[in-house]
Amino acid sequence: MRAGPLERPRGTPTDRENPMRENVKRRRPRGTVGEALRVSVGSLLSASFTLACDPRPLPFETEDGESRLVIEHGTFEATQEAEPPAELGTIHDDAPFEPTGERLVSTAVRTWIYTDTGPSRTRLGYLRAGAVVDARGPAILNDGCRGGWYRINPRGFVCIGLGASLDLNHPIVRQAARRPTRGEGAPYTYALSQDPSPYRYFKLPTQKQMLAVEGQKGLDRGASWLARARESKLAEHLPLSQEIPDFLLEPLTKPYGVDIGLRTQVHAGQARKDSGFAFLNFVESEGRAFGLTTDMDLLPLDRVKLVQETTFEGVRANAEMPLRAGFLLRGSVSLWSRSDSGQFRPVRDEHGKRGYLLTGQKERELIETSEGLWVARSALKMVPERKSFPSVAVGNRKWIDVSIRDQMLVAYEGRRPVFATLVSTGRGGVGDPDRDQATVQGTFMIYEKSVSSTMDGEEDRTDSFDLRDVPFVQYFHKGFALHGAYWHDEFGRARSHGCVNLAPRDAAFLFEWTDPQVPPDWHAVLNKERGTVVIVRP
Repeated sequence: MRAGPLERPRGTPTDRENPMRENVKRRRPRGTVGEALRVSVGSLLSASFTLACDPRPLPFETEDGESRLVIEHGTFEATQEAEPPAELGTIHDDAPFEPTGERLVSTAVRTWIYTDTGPSRTRLGYLRAGAVVDARGPAILNDGCRGGWYRINPRGFVCIGLGASLDLNHPIVRQAARRPTRGEGAPYTYALSQDPSPYRYFKLPTQKQMLAVEGQKGLDRGASWLARARESKLAEHLPLSQEIPDFLLEPLTKPYGVDIGLRTQVHAGQARKDSGFAFLNFVESEGRAFGLTTDMDLLPLDRVKLVQETTFEGVRANAEMPLRAGFLLRGSVSLWSRSDSGQFRPVRDEHGKRGYLLTGQKERELIETSEGLWVARSALKMVPERKSFPSVAVGNRKWIDVSIRDQMLVAYEGRRPVFATLVSTGRGGVGDPDRDQATVQGTFMIYEKSVSSTMDGEEDRTDSFDLRDVPFVQYFHKGFALHGAYWHDEFGRARSHGCVNLAPRDAAFLFEWTDPQVPPDWHAVLNKERGTVVIVRP
């Protein structure tokens, strides 16, 4: 699947609040701080702090002739020994700080984090609606942010405004209290749309309202689904709460940047067909079960198919043996034990797609697994051993090798393979990526990573899709990315729109393994200079 990185969602903050300033060279501001320089922060930041293209010192004096630096909520007295106040709000103000208890909350789909507070700032990453992070004042106000800039950890600045707030009781905080899980598989509970697709309710509907919208058939379907969910223990597994949270007793607040749609009395229309959704919470109301999505829509669960995450995952090297691996693609395979006398006897059969770490020991037609059992070599698709290496394979440098024909991904540290798995690359094979939905080939570098990202296709295409919160996305070239796939379990076969699809557990592992690292509580990070190398070859 392909999707353009950094696509601007409808309702994204304006350039005044979140300007996009890419590839602008910045210099350290010149000039000195006098014995007692007093200026307003807005004037200082828009002039001597960040206008590096104009190095002339600009004097700012009060009516009494004194000069000081005044920052909202306090005064900074400059001395020869003190840290120059020009560091505040600049790209040099990048050291982690000790939390003081002051915090801010993201209220947007993307709350951008910037390198500095000046007009030449660039983006470091973003927070996701509901994220609560440590903040450091005092607020820095200028023309780019009337609400004030705050430092966050481990680096960067966030503007208080439409996309962020200091109000920790903001409705978005309560609605999105459940944060995505990292490093352990899928970050959310997912579902796929059924036919007909679900209505997007923006508040819990009454039975009378559901009857008007969906008719008696909709109510009957909801009651039937709820009865089956209780009988199968699915209601406990979700878990499906019968106690309605306070924030669901009123219309939901949408994160800034989410398309609200054309609203009726209780809903904003139906979701697109071939949609995928990520859920934060589940609740029972009026004899029906609903899921709260990351877009703050309430969807009837009887109109979606909950995704059961695949058990497949790749193979990791351990300290005792190098990485040799093989994969069972389908069907079943028998595992055998070997006695001291060399006799083999069957132990168990294993079914479905799975990987095996191998010792390399072979006997007859069998090969030994890391748990000391033996499997028929012919039943496995083996990970080929590399005979030559690219120039990036030096020391312990991390890099990723993707083979389109093998439908495999191998992660290396230098020349040592540390992880291998099956993938799904573009359905166009080794064709032209501009024409055939093929995966682009070449040597690239990961430049953007997000815990989840929405990907969609053109609505007038027969293969259109609208997949919310695709997990663990790592862009390496334009709209091409490594990412998890919750909508299929066909790893080992080409079937994507061009991206490299991974099982959710593999995507979660690689997301934490590669560079650039995404700090805790951040949702995404950008770095066009230091990402892990990705090589895609036939």
